[in-house]
Amino acid sequence: MGSTKSEEFSVKDNRIATYAKAMAHPARVAILRLLIQRQACVCGDIVDELPLSQSTVSQHLKELKEAGLIKGDIEGAKVCYCIDDQEMNAAKTAIQGLFDSYETQKSKCC
Repeated sequence: MGSTKSEEFSVKDNRIATYAKAMAHPARVAILRLLIQRQACVCGDIVDELPLSQSTVSQHLKELKEAGLIKGDIEGAKVCYCIDDQEMNAAKTAIQGLFDSYETQKSKCC
C-alpha cells in the first residue's frame, strides 16, 4: 500500500481531513445527530435507531471516537457515548475556516 504522506501537510490540514473522514459515512452523521439530540446514548440505543447491526454501529462509533468527535464512559457492561464538546467545536472552527477561506477569495476559475 502506498504512503499517504500526511506528515508533509500541516497539522491543521491533517485535522480537517480526520474530521472529514470521520463524517464521510451517512451512518456516522446519523450517529452524531442522534448524540446531539439526546446528549448521551448507550450503544444499544443507537442500534435501535439505525438500520445497522450492533457490530457495524460499534465500528462507526470507534471511528468517531478515534477522530475525537465523541467520547464514551463505561457504565458497567455498557458504554455511554456523547459528543466531545471541545473537539466538536474545534472541528466546526476548522471546517468553517476552510469554507470561509473560499468565501473571502471568491475563485475566478472557469
